[in-house]
Amino acid sequence: MSAVLGANSSRWAGCTLVVLLASAVFPQGISSQPDPKLLSLIPPEQGKSARAAKKSSWLASRAKLLRKLGCTMDFIFQLLFSPLPAQAIVTLFAIGAATLFYLNSRPSPLRSPADLSCQSIGIKDGARKAALLEDNNNLTTCLFPDARTLYDVFQRGLRISGNGPCLGYRKPGRPYQWLKYKQVSERAERLGSGLLHKGLNPSPDTFVGIFAQNRPEWIISEQACYTYSMVTVPLYDTLGAEALVFIITQAELSTVICDNQKKAEALLQNCEKGQIPVLKHIVIMDPFSPELVERGVKCGVDIVSLEDMEELGKNNLQKPNPPKPEDLSIICFTSGTTGNPKGAMLTHENVVSDTSGVLKAFETSFVPSTQDISISFLPLAHMFERVVQTAAYGAGARVGFFQGDIRLLPDDMKTLKPTIFPVVPRLLNRVYDRVQSGAKTPFSKWLLNFAVERKYAEVKEGIIRKNSIWDKLIFNKVQASLGGNVRLMVTGAAPISPPVLNFLRAALGCQVFEAYGQTECAASCTITLPGDATSGHVGAPLSCNVVKLVDVEDMNYFASNGEGEVCIKGKNVFKGYLKDPEKTAEALDKDGWLHTGDVGKWLPSGVLKIIDRKKNIFKLAQGEYIAPEKIENVYVRSELVAQVFVHGDSLQSCLVAVVVPDAEALTDFSKNLGYRGSFEELCRNSDVKKAIISDMTKLGKEAGLKSFEQVRDVHVHPELFTVENGLLTPTLKAKRAELKVLFQQQIDNLYSGMQ
Repeated sequence: MSAVLGANSSRWAGCTLVVLLASAVFPQGISSQPDPKLLSLIPPEQGKSARAAKKSSWLASRAKLLRKLGCTMDFIFQLLFSPLPAQAIVTLFAIGAATLFYLNSRPSPLRSPADLSCQSIGIKDGARKAALLEDNNNLTTCLFPDARTLYDVFQRGLRISGNGPCLGYRKPGRPYQWLKYKQVSERAERLGSGLLHKGLNPSPDTFVGIFAQNRPEWIISEQACYTYSMVTVPLYDTLGAEALVFIITQAELSTVICDNQKKAEALLQNCEKGQIPVLKHIVIMDPFSPELVERGVKCGVDIVSLEDMEELGKNNLQKPNPPKPEDLSIICFTSGTTGNPKGAMLTHENVVSDTSGVLKAFETSFVPSTQDISISFLPLAHMFERVVQTAAYGAGARVGFFQGDIRLLPDDMKTLKPTIFPVVPRLLNRVYDRVQSGAKTPFSKWLLNFAVERKYAEVKEGIIRKNSIWDKLIFNKVQASLGGNVRLMVTGAAPISPPVLNFLRAALGCQVFEAYGQTECAASCTITLPGDATSGHVGAPLSCNVVKLVDVEDMNYFASNGEGEVCIKGKNVFKGYLKDPEKTAEALDKDGWLHTGDVGKWLPSGVLKIIDRKKNIFKLAQGEYIAPEKIENVYVRSELVAQVFVHGDSLQSCLVAVVVPDAEALTDFSKNLGYRGSFEELCRNSDVKKAIISDMTKLGKEAGLKSFEQVRDVHVHPELFTVENGLLTPTLKAKRAELKVLFQQQIDNLYSGMQ
């Protein structure tokens, strides 16, 4: 029966096709008489004989055409009505099904909140604002009227989540455990009440230090401060003794909350030396020895556990005293590359407006919800991480903390399966290098590049997905290494190279945004928009601030050419540096513009491109200005280079560098050159060094570096610059002064070798 039905269906389909073909060839049908219009073209004077001859000719041509059509129709009927092999039918159905699946599974293109060819609008004094504000001159302060402070934001998350899971943590090899929003809020009230019972005042003039790694208790301590209008002062665990003494003294911290005994001992040691007499209370999250309490008593410091402080607050619970938007929320000491840290004073409005500006930029394509999960591993004292977490809490989302060891981050990602991933370029460079180095053969490299090209073509059309054939064949492993559920990635804190960014946008199947800013504007002042797949820029201004460029004459950058120092003004700009009017005046001018020290350029689409750095520049002996960070950002794109420190001074006519190679890439590269040995031995190999210099020089030429901007020689160093060894700031910026001191001998040897 089915065979008969199939045959009948084929016949009906064949007849339909024949009719369609005939209609296409003869839209007016085949007439038995010649067209009267043709006969009318014969002049009357030629008479009936001419008309008869014309008609006879037309009849002959019609007969010929019908014979040809008959042959064609015979062929078509034989083709359509002859039975097809079963395999051919299955193949046709498979192709059809695959086509339908592709069309149905392909998501709709991202909708951008603004015209991507005009992402910012010029306003007075040469400044530009977000195109989102085209019909509105009011800068964004908040997205929700009930969430104008960081305390309000968290309470909103508690309400809309229905007391859902909030803070996650895990032990090695175990799943994540979660504290609910109400648990966190209640513990914050108890801790805050305990601090008040110890003598602290519920006021924006009261500063509390938090000296801990990322963990739930960090957020509980922060919320305890906000519940009673107090101000948090994060302390980096790698600042060093001198910087800790400076911050505690500068901020007059009577109370510091630590995560473990080791940090408490570091503080006590300074107390015993009489360096921080202002410190009176140390609260410790982890268990500690009784001897530590006795040691504290001897130098007048009360040491108590976090658990006991919460119990004290529970027994002396006080009503919350929430802050106002204009009150200080956090004093974030920027680690800096030289000199003492500077305490950037940020209000609740600063942080909430910045978070709101970021969310508003991509609200057409991403709105955080109670189902979202963010991974927390970037320092909580870093404003980038603070803004991401503020966005999560305001949506009632979850935040899962890494175990504290960056080497275990991949395992944490796979276990947590985050949907939001704040990240820095250094980590993304490693992801990129690992995928690229995994393609060993010429064919696999070609296939990888082809897959990236095809996926990136979709990204340029606004299509973001993880279910294409290329995802299943090529990119599923790298997506799985991040947990498999990431739908939003934001990179910041340092520039990311365009090839890496383009690759990630194609390979990861999620939206990847690049943000630009600094601590003094609460993290971000520009961000790339949904649907904009171009790279090499940092996007348009946020809706909470405006941006302008001002002349940098000694570097030949002029605002009239669309180039100059990036300056920011808006709701997210800080109030100044704590007790440092001189540094404040250097950063904030009389009109309230924050001068960033970065040099930018407006592109035709209204986005900002960072092209240079006003600070950290030096002059070579021949008078040429050098911006080493710009050069380092070029060289670090080399597959062989993990880190690089470029050095020069006014007594030398050329540049040298210290290079830390990528261990895996260097080992594979050296094998191809015929060299084997340990990583340290390869770093000492002169031929390997020449190959590294050659690759760096090639990249420099491609990036348009001038000859005097290229390094002449390098020292190859086998150990990474890290926060732990004091060569990177907690925000992963190079400590140039420390690097210069450490490698002074090698630098001298490089220059003397040239002579």
